[in-house]
Amino acid sequence: MAFSSFSNLPSLSFSLPSQPHCSNHTHSSLPSLTLITHRAKPSSYLFTSNLTSSTPIFSPTHSIRSPTTFIFSSGDGGGSIGHGGGGGGGGGGDGEEEDREHNRKEALLVLAEVGRSLDSLPADLVAAIKAGRVPGSILRRFFDLEKSAVFRWLLNFGGFKERLLADDLFLAKVAMECFVGIFTKTAAELERRRENFSKELDFVLADVVMAIVADFMLVYLPAPTVSLRPPLAVGAGTIARFFHGCPENAFQVALAGTSYSLLQRIGAIVRNGAKLFAVGTGASLVGTGVTNALINARKAVDKSFAAEADEDVPVISTSVAYGVYMAVSSNLRYQVLAGLIEQRLLEPLLHQQKLILSALCFAVRTGNTFLGSLLWVDYARWVGVQKIRD
Repeated sequence: MAFSSFSNLPSLSFSLPSQPHCSNHTHSSLPSLTLITHRAKPSSYLFTSNLTSSTPIFSPTHSIRSPTTFIFSSGDGGGSIGHGGGGGGGGGGDGEEEDREHNRKEALLVLAEVGRSLDSLPADLVAAIKAGRVPGSILRRFFDLEKSAVFRWLLNFGGFKERLLADDLFLAKVAMECFVGIFTKTAAELERRRENFSKELDFVLADVVMAIVADFMLVYLPAPTVSLRPPLAVGAGTIARFFHGCPENAFQVALAGTSYSLLQRIGAIVRNGAKLFAVGTGASLVGTGVTNALINARKAVDKSFAAEADEDVPVISTSVAYGVYMAVSSNLRYQVLAGLIEQRLLEPLLHQQKLILSALCFAVRTGNTFLGSLLWVDYARWVGVQKIRD
């Protein structure tokens, strides 16, 4: 069995509390875990168990190449494991440091249990483990996700990795949102174009594609994450350092060993709002521009269409208006949806019933999309980019 190791760390140890012994019965105490680092040339090291019980937990001996030894014994231990820097989190204090120590111990035990070494993990995850920002439950989820070929491929991308570790239904929610977006957008196009729907499929396709891009970003950006970002450079500015420490979702649950201040949570709304403004403006620029180009091209070759076609949609004003709408209305709605309703309300109640949880998430997201469509129509008319036709 292979086991986990921290390279270039001093000789340290920690222990789990032992069970009390009764005078009339013999009980097996929980093992303590000692981490010994050697700087000598690599040789054979042992993974051993010395319990008061006669049945060992691990196999007697395994030859490995890592210059680190784990020894389980029934005695008490102390000390801590050194940790590195990492992203995210305000606050601090003894309580947070104790949580990080506990996270490091949990992570080591999970690695030993599955027979994996730190060398087999991505560098950002290793840094987070050493910093005590990743509890054992997150590491277990990483190993579970690796069992799927699709998830294993997505784990190669930092953004997807952080979101999948925080929510194993993240990919399902992306699919839900895109499906609902395609359905509602197509229904709206059918209602608006009616008998001309089949003749204007090129317009419909352009609108639907841009809607899918916007829907994906609305799920991706405000989704809760497990922060694996490396620390910023020493010379980074104050604003960069502040936003680097903000969560992706203002309402997301902070893992043990990590905390966010009220100001950082507000910063998450501001940062995502700026990103969604850029996404919304860009998507509308492309979609509106393509639509106008297609209309003008058809007018040039079809005189009857030129007489029936509406005037071009104002590109700049519509795009800026849509960007503002996504930065404010969409941003706040999806922050509340992902962080407050799903992560804090639905998941704790239904975390063992994934099918029911998925169905409720689908229903809530469908309602949110419908609400967003209504709000957009009212907003577009209010700012003047769309007019009520007689």
